[in-house]
Amino acid sequence: MLSHASLPIAEHRAERRLLASIHDVGPRFEREVDQLADRLSRHLGGPRFAMLVVPDHWGQAPLVGARGFQAKLRDWAAGGVEMFVHGWTHRDDNPAKGFKASHMTAGEGEFSALPQAEALRRMTEGRALIEDIIDRPVAGFIAPAWLYSAGAKAALGEAGFAMAEDHMRVWRPADGAVLARGPVVTWASRSRARIRSSLAFAALARTALKPLGTLRIAVHPGDTTVPALLDSIDASLAAATRGRTVGRYADLVKRN
Repeated sequence: MLSHASLPIAEHRAERRLLASIHDVGPRFEREVDQLADRLSRHLGGPRFAMLVVPDHWGQAPLVGARGFQAKLRDWAAGGVEMFVHGWTHRDDNPAKGFKASHMTAGEGEFSALPQAEALRRMTEGRALIEDIIDRPVAGFIAPAWLYSAGAKAALGEAGFAMAEDHMRVWRPADGAVLARGPVVTWASRSRARIRSSLAFAALARTALKPLGTLRIAVHPGDTTVPALLDSIDASLAAATRGRTVGRYADLVKRN
C-alpha cells in the first residue's frame, strides 16, 4: 500500500493538475464508453479527458467499417478529447507471456512480450488508422495494461510518438525525459477481490496522492457494471478537482 514517505516529491505546487482518461475505447464497448464520457464530462466541465483507442479489440470489434463509432471519435476529438493509440487488439497472444500479463491482466498485456519490429508495426498501423479517422495527430501511445517489452519501448521512439505512459510515469520516447511521476488511480471489476482492493486504493489515494503535481485517473468500460466502482470514481474525481486544474496530456510536453 502507499505511504506518504514512498510518494514522489510534488512536481510543482503551482501546476497541480488532473489528467483523466477512458481506456479500451472502441465499438465493442460503445455504450459503456458513452456512459463514462458523460460521467467524466460532468465532473470535469466538458470533454476534458483522453481516450485510449483500440483499433480491433480482441480481434472482434474493428474500427474499420464501424462508421458510426468513427463519427463519434471525430466529434470527441474535435471537441477537445485527446486520442491515444492503445495497442492493436489489446490481447496478448504470446504463449510465453510473463506473470503480469498472464495473471494480472487476464491476458490483455498485448505489448508485454512483443519484439521491436512487431511492436513498431502495430503502433504504426494503429496510429495511421486512428489519425485518418479523427483527421488530426494522436497525443501518443499507451500500451494495454501499461505493459511494455524492451522491444516495445524501443519501438516507441522509432514510431515518433510525442509521449507514452505506464502505471508509474509519463515519458517522452524521443529522449526518455519523464514528464510526470506517480501511480495511476484506476479500478478493477474482474473479481470481488479486485473490486475491494481497487476501492481501498482509490480511497487511500484521495489523501495520499495529494502531494503529486500531476494526478492521473483512468477508468475502464467494466467499471460501469459495478455501482460501487462508479461511486468511488465519482468521489475520486470530486476530490481531485478540488485544488487542481483539469489539464491535458499535451500540457506535459509543452512545459518540458
